[in-house]
Amino acid sequence: MPDVLFIKTSSLGDVIHHMPALTEARAKLPDARFDWVVEEAFAPLVQLHPAVNRVIPVAARRWRRAPREWATWREIGRFLRELRARKYSQIVDTQGLFFKSALIAGAARGRRHGYDSNSIKDSFACVFYNKRYSPERQQHAVARNRALTGKALGYEPERAPDFGLDRGKLGCVSSAPYAVLLHGTAREDKEWPEANWRMLSGSLGTGIDLVVPYGTEAEQERASRIAAASSRARVPDRTPLDQMARLIAGASFVVGVDTGLLHLAAALGVPLVAIFRSSKPGLTGPMGSGPITVLGEFGDVPVADVIDAVRALGFLN
Repeated sequence: MPDVLFIKTSSLGDVIHHMPALTEARAKLPDARFDWVVEEAFAPLVQLHPAVNRVIPVAARRWRRAPREWATWREIGRFLRELRARKYSQIVDTQGLFFKSALIAGAARGRRHGYDSNSIKDSFACVFYNKRYSPERQQHAVARNRALTGKALGYEPERAPDFGLDRGKLGCVSSAPYAVLLHGTAREDKEWPEANWRMLSGSLGTGIDLVVPYGTEAEQERASRIAAASSRARVPDRTPLDQMARLIAGASFVVGVDTGLLHLAAALGVPLVAIFRSSKPGLTGPMGSGPITVLGEFGDVPVADVIDAVRALGFLN
């Protein structure tokens, strides 16, 4: 039975974009065992994928904040022992970054597969791979992940992308229809002006309940101001990703900037409007089975355009 280790540690959008490769690998190799190394914050989400046998959490982000503490090195030792406890027939690193993933691939036991130096920005990562491949760089991240995984495991990608997440099984968390506004993102240049979010909240909140989640303290403060623009908006408690997935799965629709939770909504098939201000949706845009409208790409997006896009989805009069 093939024993495969996937390495895709972060960020959230990257992790979600790897899921179709895992779904297809399970379909092609139904008897295989699939383990996945992922950042600890994203482990609850990865565990929802039915093809995953074992999730191996890594805490690299947290370790970098305290590199000299003895507790950090104890945790690193435990992680390496867990990583090396099993010898894998194939190790597939679809991240392709020296510190984030290639070092982990080098520490694991098995035949290592990754991108060649012409296919990734971080060419230093290539030294850890036994086999190197060159998927086209100017294609969507989902297609690149599937292409590399297929070459490593001996098949050609054929199916339409399937993220392996069942919106219906995750369940609806509310009997009343609601929409989710995803305003938070790790990059300032991807943000949509707060004033626009407040205007959107006030407009949408006349016809449907709104949920405005957050990930950081600064985002919590902004979420509170956005929610204050509508009597039907609320800010939920911060929850692990598996619970957030259930919240998003139950939404009637989502409006969001280019952030990991937007890609999660797309993966779940939730109708969405995506606001892109400084990134290329052709390479890393939302992908899924539900209706998706992408606005912007290196420019301002008027509130009226977002409202029109939501109306086109059939949720406004």
